[in-house]
Amino acid sequence: MVLIISILLSVCLVMLDSIARVREAYGEAITVGEWFFTILFTVEYFLRLVSVRHPSLYARSFFGVVDLLAVVPTYLSLLLPGSQYLLVIRILRVLRIFRVLKFVQYISEANFLVQSLQASRRKIIVFLFAVLTVTVIFGSLMYVIEDEKDGFTSIPRCIYWAIVTLTTVGYGDISPKTNLGQAVAAVIMILGYGMIAVPTGIVSAEIARAMDREEVNTRACQACGAEGHDMDAHYCKYCGAQF
Repeated sequence: MVLIISILLSVCLVMLDSIARVREAYGEAITVGEWFFTILFTVEYFLRLVSVRHPSLYARSFFGVVDLLAVVPTYLSLLLPGSQYLLVIRILRVLRIFRVLKFVQYISEANFLVQSLQASRRKIIVFLFAVLTVTVIFGSLMYVIEDEKDGFTSIPRCIYWAIVTLTTVGYGDISPKTNLGQAVAAVIMILGYGMIAVPTGIVSAEIARAMDREEVNTRACQACGAEGHDMDAHYCKYCGAQF
């Protein structure tokens, strides 16, 4: 709990430091707080390296890199002018909340999501290629229909308009003025609603298959801190340590 509170407070300091008025009024206090949390996280990082059986594996792991990035920018600010903007990297420490609290259900679903995205990547690539083809066709068509004075000055810009319309974002910086152009825009809008559901269905089907295939053990290895082992695993798949 102390780590979680420290992580959140350090992130709040980074955000407050980006506000000019707050930085001018409380700059000294923010600096003191920043160094306090940096030293705290530095001590924690070295304690983790000492406590695991394979420090090099932990240092190269995802959370090990996050721990290192959480403290390095502050020390770099002493050596490199202007590097204080790297302090924003410490926001990555928020990811440690999932590690500390052991959100088993969330990590498990995250593993299923990654597996599902990997299994459906070919279908999604084909779908994105189809969307790209549609936007090129409709963008080129709008370049012929609409006038340049209304913003449709080139085919790439018309393709940009088609993408904005197809995704139902609708910035409004470019809009058709002719009746035919508005009719084409209406067709693209209707297609957009249908296309949004396609990748969702593809990934959802793969998630259901992944959940049927296997269960994922979220127990962390005491040697390297890795997670995501099989339910019947007796050894770590990454470093070979026995559970």
